[in-house]
Amino acid sequence: MSDVENKIADLERTAVSLSEKNSRLSSALAASREELATMKAIVEQVSEPPSSFAIFEKSFLNERHAQVVAQGRRLIVAVAPQVALVDLQAGQQVRLNERMVLFEADDYPTQGDVVVIAETLADNRVLVKPDGTSEKVLALARPLHNMDLNPGDTLLADLRTGHAFELLVRAEVEQLLVPEVPHVPYSSIGGLSAQIEQIRDALELPFAHPELYARYGLKAPKGVLLYGPPGCGKTLIAKAVATSLAETARGNGKDAYFLSIKGPELLNKFVGETERQIRAIFNRARELASEDAPVVIFFDEMEALFRTRGSGISSDVENMVVPQFLAEMDGVEQLDNVVVIGASNREDMIDPAVLRPGRLDVKIRIERPDAKGAAEILRIYLDESLPYATREFDAFGSPTQVVQSLIARTVNRLYATAQENALFHITYVSGRESTVYLGDMVTGAFLASIVERAKKAAIKDQLQGKGVGISAEHLLSAVTQEAAQTASMIATTSPDEWSRVIGHRSERIVDVTPLHGATGGDPQ
Repeated sequence: MSDVENKIADLERTAVSLSEKNSRLSSALAASREELATMKAIVEQVSEPPSSFAIFEKSFLNERHAQVVAQGRRLIVAVAPQVALVDLQAGQQVRLNERMVLFEADDYPTQGDVVVIAETLADNRVLVKPDGTSEKVLALARPLHNMDLNPGDTLLADLRTGHAFELLVRAEVEQLLVPEVPHVPYSSIGGLSAQIEQIRDALELPFAHPELYARYGLKAPKGVLLYGPPGCGKTLIAKAVATSLAETARGNGKDAYFLSIKGPELLNKFVGETERQIRAIFNRARELASEDAPVVIFFDEMEALFRTRGSGISSDVENMVVPQFLAEMDGVEQLDNVVVIGASNREDMIDPAVLRPGRLDVKIRIERPDAKGAAEILRIYLDESLPYATREFDAFGSPTQVVQSLIARTVNRLYATAQENALFHITYVSGRESTVYLGDMVTGAFLASIVERAKKAAIKDQLQGKGVGISAEHLLSAVTQEAAQTASMIATTSPDEWSRVIGHRSERIVDVTPLHGATGGDPQ
């Protein structure tokens, strides 16, 4: 190969090497440009002035301006070209740049103040009391415009901008407002036939025969108070009324509703919360009654909510709760299908304004059952379908006779005025003395517990191979055990609370002395 050819070959190799170097250099330069652009974007981003949020109120399409509330100030700002001004809604959150130009639309706020509606106003506004005393008017965001808002509803709001954005469903209130239809027939209640007849005459006749009441110029009572010792069937009667009304309504092609409210469930330490829940309950009742359906609002443990004002027994919460309840009761006067049933074993503690005629018109005392009533109650829990001991059949024959015998022996044991049934010696403020026997303490719940104890004892005996079925011994032993437990619990009760225990408040009790009774067997 000549020198010329060698030089050409060297030049070609040099050219290839330079071309490769040039390609690598070009790639490095391109990567550097990209990295530089990225760094530049990052620098621009981190050095960008902060933007701020505002609440959109309304637009001015011709000028492409918007009215917003930012940091408590109402402003008219320009709108960037990329923002669809016609799509912005009242109450929507928007972003403003450092020049106060609206450049981006955001969603509705999800955090803020919780307020309760005191009154709904025109032009999509509501009146609220944020701190329980002062009042403020808020504008409703677009999602709330077509909603059926009522006093007592809870809203998410921004008090600084004056807007409400969302209806909040309070679970602890909503669970109180779920209407139910109990399934408690009057046949499941024993020993209270006279009281049942009273309440049926008071409540069911106006619903069943409204035309007759209208003809005679009578109105259905707005409220009924069931009072008496605990455990005697007040709640059962209220549920039976609702069940009966529901059956009557279904016969007419309608519905019936039962709102069960336990007094302590409504008590809340925050100002205005209890009153709000009472408003919500009555609003719900009005809503349901507007469907021409009977609605029963049942307040259990009524004395917990509506204590006498100024008594000094509790805090001052009743000074606000009682007037709210009275206002709602007076509002019910315009409705034909709402009735309030209250239950209490301390009716003396309820504010007199709640009990006056025109509010709780009918007052029915639920007494402890006598021997006949106790037999009726036991007949509900002891029926022919239960297994009974063979010796009971050997002695009395048919299942009906066995049940009658067991009930009779149990009732005799309960209501005997023998020394073994003497529980307490009590002294009244006048100096009068008396003895409390086991029969004076009997309630429906007491009798149900006796039968339950006897059934458990029968099951235990059967598992131990001692025989099958319920016997008189099981029931009488259950009476003794239940009496001893009741006596031991009541023995710790102060004399001032004895009026609640025995349901007798004509004279104050000053001393209670336990006796060593209720430990014997069958008094036959």
